[in-house]
Amino acid sequence: MQPISRKKRVQEYFPVHGPGRHALDSLMIVVGSFITALAFNMFLLPNHIASGGVSGLSVVVNSLFGIEPAYVQWALNIPLFAAGFFLLGRNYAIRSLLGTIILPLFVYLTKELPVPTTDPLLASLYGGIGVGLGLGIVFRGRGSTGGFSTLAQIIQKYSGLSLSTCVVLMDGLVITLAGFILSPEKALYALIGLYITGKIIDGVELGLNYTKVAYIIADRTEEISSAIFTHLDRGLTKLSARGGYTGDDRTVLMVVVGQSEVTRLKTLVQQLEPTAFVIISNAHEVLGEGFKRHN
Repeated sequence: MQPISRKKRVQEYFPVHGPGRHALDSLMIVVGSFITALAFNMFLLPNHIASGGVSGLSVVVNSLFGIEPAYVQWALNIPLFAAGFFLLGRNYAIRSLLGTIILPLFVYLTKELPVPTTDPLLASLYGGIGVGLGLGIVFRGRGSTGGFSTLAQIIQKYSGLSLSTCVVLMDGLVITLAGFILSPEKALYALIGLYITGKIIDGVELGLNYTKVAYIIADRTEEISSAIFTHLDRGLTKLSARGGYTGDDRTVLMVVVGQSEVTRLKTLVQQLEPTAFVIISNAHEVLGEGFKRHN
């Protein structure tokens, strides 16, 4: 199968391995870490919501012994960073070094910020949003804040478990500990915050405007292809297929369009061949010319 090319529409301003991209990545890690620290100090810590990870464990330790959360985070992040360096490799360690150091620093520098709410539900919601936004920006910058994400990857490497399972285990242990030490109610609020954080990270990393992928099974494939190329300025791919009932060879058109272009696509196909079979589904992330550039 050969894709039909179309004119270049996206200028690549930051080559993947260029100095400009590395500078942008570092800026995103710093900004994301700062937002995460703000959400932690303004919502999660004052309301004793330990929503997983090293930051959640630092909330529990602070409640028990009054130790600064930043000190706890440094004390855990540094040995975990060293373990990641030796067990996961130099490349992983380089990507996580900046976030590992700077996130606890921002937590320490912003510890005197005013607390907007003492309602634990609001705190878990807004804290989850803030942490998710910050971490999503860090991940978009190809970085990491270290912590239990490093430990989860080490466990994955040597246990054979999936990374998502390892992350859930780590966060689950912290929330369970918070349920025993703080209160079961606080653990329930922490689950809300953790869920919101995950959804926001997905939104930041994948984007909120889902693109659509359409599969078109028709007889007049050449005319439809030309119309899509001309009127939508979209490329497409021709897939070779065989009818399940007839056994006849057919061509299936696969085209990726923006959400606002779906109606125009359906109208074009209907005008050219009203009996065409069209399947449209969500594509959460599309990388390449005309969509998002590769990071």
